[in-house]
Amino acid sequence: MTEDNYNETDPITLEIDGILDLHPFSPKDLKTLIPDYLEECQKKGIVEIKIIHGKGIGNIRRSVHALLNRSPLVADFRQADLHSGSWGATIVTLKK
Repeated sequence: MTEDNYNETDPITLEIDGILDLHPFSPKDLKTLIPDYLEECQKKGIVEIKIIHGKGIGNIRRSVHALLNRSPLVADFRQADLHSGSWGATIVTLKK
């Protein structure tokens, strides 16, 4: 698909590799994107996920953390360390 024929309603194919970069997505997509991504990771046996939300003013991070708090798939989550994105990323551990 080229930019010339891109339609906002076209589905986006994501590689399920345990790293989810939210920069290309609209905040309104998060409430379905994150639970779906977590579910697909769990199906593939990926138990540690990095969600890159960026640093900004923290609105996306707070939304991500709220969704993670409500997810029955999540065992734990924490801010990434300095080498993994610091406060611009969240590390999620899924239940086995």
